[in-house]
Order: sequence, then C-alpha cells, then structure tokens
Amino acid sequence: MQQSSIRYIKNLSMFLLVTLFLFSCKNVEEKKQELDIPVVEEVALETESEISGVLHGEYIYTPEAAVFTGKTFIYGVELNDLARELATRVDAVKKDDYDIVPVSIQGKITKKPEGTEGWDEIITITQIISVSDTPIEADVKI
Repeated sequence: MQQSSIRYIKNLSMFLLVTLFLFSCKNVEEKKQELDIPVVEEVALETESEISGVLHGEYIYTPEAAVFTGKTFIYGVELNDLARELATRVDAVKKDDYDIVPVSIQGKITKKPEGTEGWDEIITITQIISVSDTPIEADVKI
C-alpha cells in the first residue's frame, strides 16, 4: 500500500506540473499579443495604410537614414526638416555616440511605397513633442 500512495503522489504532482505549465504558456501568449501593439496615444485612422498619433521611443539618425524605435515597434523615418532638427536636439543631449535619448513625437505612419527598399513602415515626423534632458542609463557598459 505504501508504494501505491507514493505512485499516487507522483502522478498527482506530475499532473499539477503539466497543468501549471500549460496555463503559464497561455498567459505568456496573451502577454505577447498585448505587447505586439505599438503604444500610440490619440490614434486617428486616416486611410487603410496611414495612422497618426503621439509616439514615445528612441531616435537613431545618420545622414543616410533614420530609425524611430519603441518597445514594440520600429519605423524608418522620412528625412525631412523635422527629422534633422530632432537629430540636432538629440545630439545636444548625448554624452557619447552610443547614448540613447528618449523622445516623444507626433507623426504619420504609412506603408513604404512598392518596390522601394527599407523598413515596411515609414513615419513622417509632424511635430517634436519632447526630447529628454538626459540619456538612458546603459544596461551594459563597454
């Protein structure tokens, strides 16, 4: 009888572990689906392929290209006067080339034109809302 009770406890434990694992996977999948949506305030759908709103993220600029990235999105940036102005304001805050400076912008997100290279979605900056006074602390120092 003692062996049967040990076997029962092992089976019950295994069942609980498998059940816990399955429910954990479901919660992870739900969280992943929530995170796949960009954080956009005051979103206004203008056409099927255009979205405008306020976005919070990080801006990376080179003379050839620029990228705006957040926790759940990444967009190519149309190089207009506001994109260059934002680059100047971000550079003024940076202490070295590898610093990341948080920014908030308003812009219009569109699909890239057919047959062109680059990111699938392009943001055209329409307004610079804010640029942080300090860069983000690096997770890893080199």
